[in-house]
Amino acid sequence: MSQTNENYFETLPVGRLGIIPLESCMPLGRKADNYLVQWRQKRDFQHKSTLMFDGYTRDSYIIPSSVPRFGSGEAKGCINESVRGDDLYILVDVCNYSLTYSLFGHKNHMSPDDHFQDLKRIIAAAGGKARRVNVIMPFLYESRQHKRSGRESLDCALSLQELVSMGVETIITFDAHDPRVQNAIPLNGLETIQPAYQFIKNILRNAPEIKIDSDHLMIISPNESGMSRAIYIANNLGVDMGMFYKCRDYSTIINGRRNPIVAHEFLGTNVANKDMLIIDDIISSGDSIIEIANLLKKQKARNLYICCTFGLFTDGLDKFDKAYKMGYFTKLMTTNLVYQTPELLAKPYYISCDMSKYIALIIDTLNHDASITNLLDPAEKIQKILKKNHNHEKI
Repeated sequence: MSQTNENYFETLPVGRLGIIPLESCMPLGRKADNYLVQWRQKRDFQHKSTLMFDGYTRDSYIIPSSVPRFGSGEAKGCINESVRGDDLYILVDVCNYSLTYSLFGHKNHMSPDDHFQDLKRIIAAAGGKARRVNVIMPFLYESRQHKRSGRESLDCALSLQELVSMGVETIITFDAHDPRVQNAIPLNGLETIQPAYQFIKNILRNAPEIKIDSDHLMIISPNESGMSRAIYIANNLGVDMGMFYKCRDYSTIINGRRNPIVAHEFLGTNVANKDMLIIDDIISSGDSIIEIANLLKKQKARNLYICCTFGLFTDGLDKFDKAYKMGYFTKLMTTNLVYQTPELLAKPYYISCDMSKYIALIIDTLNHDASITNLLDPAEKIQKILKKNHNHEKI
């Protein structure tokens, strides 16, 4: 994701840039900070030395913070330097279950609820002194509870309204389970971003034998709710797409929450001897996507590449190891927007898609109060990388 041809940085920054990555998102925040430091040190324009750009070039834009806890499990948010007049970007990974804290002498793993509370604590610690508060929450908190079926809470909508009431101006998320949750805060900014460009770039880097045409490649949506995601990529690549839909047993309820899937039915053209790009937003347990890969293999599909924005792997990796050995898929790609275990990163079939440069570019652009429209729709960049691939240039 190049930013050399952009001139947005010639406009005035909204305020002194400050990045606060919570502990859950610290590795991603540090990577994004490194990009910002490099870019801003290299820039040379006539107004850079004026008072309006004071603090524009620094060794780091990360503002130290902490969320210490009492023995009872209660906590407080602390920001360890002044943020008055700053344009703050707070990063949080609500899916990072690796962090723990002491609760009455017991070790307790942090849940999404704990991370969301810590986010609010840091916002509260700023005390309304920042010029603007923005939240970058790659996995949108409670986004899987986005609509009501019967007497249920609407947790995602409530959390968004809570952040807005605390003074958050813009919320940046990736691949929201249902973008229509924006309706909960219609007068505020909620941007949901697709990592389509990064997926295509990493597939071309790691699968050089893949051919991008309708005779050799097909995009697959594993469910009806993800069709728009698959259609976007298929249209940009100029290939066909197919879709699976879930046949459920509506007479049975499992764990009080959903009806079991009894079969996956495929809608699409012949997949024989074609490479498959399976595009989805979340891998939770992984049962559905492995079953879909198996069904495609039975229909004589060639190589299968699984691309998901968030790899949660709630039931572990054993089933993926087994599916890989059985030849169900060739490569598995997820982003580093959520916590990745060392075990996952060591798998021979796994590709990690780094999103830190993209996040840095979003922060840099918003800090200059410039439009991020081109970042939300990377169609032009996708075409450029496809041209490079066609010309056998380095990607």
